[in-house]
Amino acid sequence: MMSEKLTIKQIDSIKKALNLRDGDFFSQINKISDHTDSSNTKRVEAIIAQYGYPGKSLVGEPTNEAAFFVLQHSTVIDKYLPIVEKAAHEKELPFYLYAMMKDRSLMYNNKEQIWGTQVKGMRMTNKQTGKPEFKMFVWPIQDAANVNERRKAAGFPQTVEENAKRLGVSYKPYTLEQALKGDVN
Repeated sequence: MMSEKLTIKQIDSIKKALNLRDGDFFSQINKISDHTDSSNTKRVEAIIAQYGYPGKSLVGEPTNEAAFFVLQHSTVIDKYLPIVEKAAHEKELPFYLYAMMKDRSLMYNNKEQIWGTQVKGMRMTNKQTGKPEFKMFVWPIQDAANVNERRKAAGFPQTVEENAKRLGVSYKPYTLEQALKGDVN
């Protein structure tokens, strides 16, 4: 995922440099990203197989976070979640990173998240206009009334509301049933 939004001018410049048509741009970016993610995941898996999680005592800071970010954007989160959890409890990795991975795993498995770190986008019909739209929302949270206390204890510097705003989403607590039905208007 890109950390900053590309401007139309930047996208046009990249399309021109790579000789891409309009419809090809995001398709090509996704292919490149998928290939890179796959290569990085294989490398991290090999490192973990040989050394265990490459934490603070093995690789130092902030390099101890690199494997987390590769795994967080992979298809093998559930496989490595126990290893990341152990690293977090052993202070080899900041606990809040484990919390992000746990929340993502829960979301991917259609369960409520714990710390409110994950945002999801869905295509749905706007109830007011009747037109299809793409809506981003904070995935449902277990015991949402106490999420900010859990976030603080996990080391997150922002409330769920502040984090949602940072991600360009307004926070509204939805039930899991609403999210699974796409009823998040």
